[in-house]
Amino acid sequence: MILLTPGLRCALRANAITRHLAARDGEPEPDPVPLVKFFNPLGAATWIATELDADGDTVFGLADLGFGCPELGAFSLSEIASVRLPYGLGIERDIGFASIHPLSLWADTARRVGSIILAEQLLNRSARPTDPELPPTGG
Repeated sequence: MILLTPGLRCALRANAITRHLAARDGEPEPDPVPLVKFFNPLGAATWIATELDADGDTVFGLADLGFGCPELGAFSLSEIASVRLPYGLGIERDIGFASIHPLSLWADTARRVGSIILAEQLLNRSARPTDPELPPTGG
């Protein structure tokens, strides 16, 4: 599977450029919505990304290797693509992934519940009128 389509590459690059311009101009850092999700079809490892660096390989987003401590940071597309799993499988892109929530909310929720997978369930439910299971935000 192709991890990034040309359209996703452009959108991720646009977010990276917007962040760099905001930093250069002293503006607040943008908080974009994740545009792509990668996952291990045989495990809990999950990554969501908002930006792609100019090198075309370094992606910024939220990474969760399945140990209960998702974290924001950069990761390598080529490294993810090189993972070889049993049965000839590899890391895949969730072609149905879409989000309306900014990365900061994803990170906060994933840290509270211990995984991107659980955070996704809660955030998807939060798009409905009420959800008493969504952990409170703020700080």
